[in-house]
Amino acid sequence: MSDGFLSTRQPARIRRVLVANRGEIAVRVIRTLRRLGIGSVLAVSSADRESLGARLADRAVCIGPARSTDSYLKIETVVAAALGTGCQAVHPGYGFLSERAEFAAACERHGLVFIGPTAEQIDRVGNKLEARRIAEQAGVPTTPGGPVASLDEALHLADQVGYPVLIKAVGGGGGRGLKRADTPADLRALFDLASAEALAAFGDGRIYIECFVTQGRHVEVQVLGDGESVIHLGDRDCSVQRRYQKLIEEAPAPHLSGRMRRELHAAAVRFARRIDYRSLGTVEFLVDVARQKFYFLEMNARIQVEHPVTEMITGLDLVSEQMRVAEGHALALDQSDIRQQGHAVECRINAEDPARGFLPSPGRVIEAHFPDRAGLRVDTHIEDGASIPPFYDSMIAKVIAHGSTREEALSRLDAALAELRLTGIRTNQALHREVLATPEFAAGGVDTGFLGRWLADRSANAAAGLPA
Repeated sequence: MSDGFLSTRQPARIRRVLVANRGEIAVRVIRTLRRLGIGSVLAVSSADRESLGARLADRAVCIGPARSTDSYLKIETVVAAALGTGCQAVHPGYGFLSERAEFAAACERHGLVFIGPTAEQIDRVGNKLEARRIAEQAGVPTTPGGPVASLDEALHLADQVGYPVLIKAVGGGGGRGLKRADTPADLRALFDLASAEALAAFGDGRIYIECFVTQGRHVEVQVLGDGESVIHLGDRDCSVQRRYQKLIEEAPAPHLSGRMRRELHAAAVRFARRIDYRSLGTVEFLVDVARQKFYFLEMNARIQVEHPVTEMITGLDLVSEQMRVAEGHALALDQSDIRQQGHAVECRINAEDPARGFLPSPGRVIEAHFPDRAGLRVDTHIEDGASIPPFYDSMIAKVIAHGSTREEALSRLDAALAELRLTGIRTNQALHREVLATPEFAAGGVDTGFLGRWLADRSANAAAGLPA
């Protein structure tokens, strides 16, 4: 592929970027901007004024009080901060405004480059029904199901696809508004609740019913497009989840047949090409273990929390690739340029107390020691004395290990977790080591129900006085 410019966008050198996020992703983006010689301004709430990201950025600007609804989620304030500090572009990270089409549109309207896909693309893939239509048009398999406007319609469709079913929000993800119904009675009890949760979380109470795969793996494919060409950067397995929230991710996904892996990659690229996708994106699939089939789940139109495992096996800086596309350049890489080396596994370290039902554990970190070893990467904004506010997501670090084999990567990750020290707060660090040591995870290829079953067995054993 030529190292030229896209004919559809006028290339523009970005000299300064507003990072509209916080925590480890803000630190991670700022470091790449610095390496590229691009200035950085970090938008911070009052709770994050003394954060590591605020000190690493060339400048920090306060955009409001601690609560995200008063700061990180205020589109007009974030845009004004970018314009007022002379930025040409905005990097949204993940979460907050990253998948809000109106934010991307506001940036474009004010002459700011949104470092991500177009507002139209965000809007289309963010609507679950529209995303399903795109998948069907692209020849990508989708799970049996569809939209429902009433409980009667839901019951009729559930009878057709067969129980259990999932009740899902049309306008969002992240587990909000998502309910499993094993019987018609469950569906009757949960239908209105799911709709109300969807309305509260996304401003859209519409839902749809989908067949629930009883033994499924969450496998996703990283794609990169410039608006004309699309390539994939391999796959990841994110099946270790608690209440639909990912905890451990790895790349490549273990124990997939060569044929299925190729088909997953091709399906993801077809989906992205269908909408002339621009920037980084992730196409997520549910792999039916019993039937050895896969189905489209959704597309996330942003950088993912788990992107480091892809970076570790490809050697690419995905934020750098985002920047290149945002400036209007064509992809510098062809599919044949993508080489994968070894295996990488990531653990999300959360400030929470597993012994108390995973209650968040905000507070001040007394000591933060992160190991520095070969084949190891730590993405974090935490240091000695750091404050963890109670207003945001509980994830405070990601520990990523790479090895020539999966076994080597897991060994390095366990050694790193054994050395890591975070005092003054509770974390899920020890829990991660227990999960890594289970025969099921060590063998590879667990399904999305694995962690829930394991936690339930662990609690039952503890109540009975048996070993965990």
